[in-house]
Amino acid sequence: MEIPRIDDVYKLLTGKLETWMESAITILPNIVVALIIAIAFGFIARIVGNIAGTVMRRTFESRQIAGLLTSIVKSLVLIAGIFIALDFVGLKGTVTSLLAGAGIIGLAIGFAFQDMTENFIAGIAMGIRKPFEIGDVIKAEGVFGNVKSINLRNTLVETFYGQLEVIPNKVLFRNILTNYSTLGKRRIEVPVGISYADDIEKAGKVIVEAMKDKEYVIIKDETAVYAESFGDSSINLVLWFWISYPGEHGFMGVRHDAVCTVKTVLEENDILIPFPIRTLDFNSKGSDNLDTMLKDKEEIQ
Repeated sequence: MEIPRIDDVYKLLTGKLETWMESAITILPNIVVALIIAIAFGFIARIVGNIAGTVMRRTFESRQIAGLLTSIVKSLVLIAGIFIALDFVGLKGTVTSLLAGAGIIGLAIGFAFQDMTENFIAGIAMGIRKPFEIGDVIKAEGVFGNVKSINLRNTLVETFYGQLEVIPNKVLFRNILTNYSTLGKRRIEVPVGISYADDIEKAGKVIVEAMKDKEYVIIKDETAVYAESFGDSSINLVLWFWISYPGEHGFMGVRHDAVCTVKTVLEENDILIPFPIRTLDFNSKGSDNLDTMLKDKEEIQ
């Protein structure tokens, strides 16, 4: 194998360097323009980010969601500027490789953190759709209470038992959710039984008249009593009335007062609220007569 001479190596290196220098000088204006484009997009990203931040904070109650979406907008503008700058320099292959790499990395992260990603996306979707807001009374998956905070991954709810429940956003997004604060009202049902000997219409009338006088009843005309079923010892009625919810009067306090009012008004009108009664019938078809049973007992003794 022939060893190259030093002069040949020197000429080869010199030629390469000259070629590189000529190429650098040729694309130098493009590099300068690309740097200007990148810097310009940096300023544009800051301005767009400030505008987007103002809009997001007005749109979303959660500062985390607003801050995240603002950062995403700024990043997209900045990345667009970088890609344009690289393409201007002539690095189209680099741009394509970066886009492909970003897609692969995003796909891998999505699979690796599937649960976290699902909660994250659900949090953003709920922030846009707004099925509930901070302070609302909601019920979902057995949790019933006031919304205290809405984060990117979960929602914090304070139950009426004084406990803090952390609910993943995907649970609230996928399943049935009841928001008691949307309409600002709630219907209360109070079951009551009266004896078979009393008049159903009279009982319903006196109960409705008493409930319409209550301050917490908001829709007077829809206050009503309905016969629901025949019970073992009573005719089962149900009282319906509407209250403001959430409101000045608490749900438990209102229901307590309604039960007390129903009992008082029925007693004042001599309408019986019966307790369970069992009747023994010895003369029905297929049963033994009481006298026969007593005689058989005496004979045995």
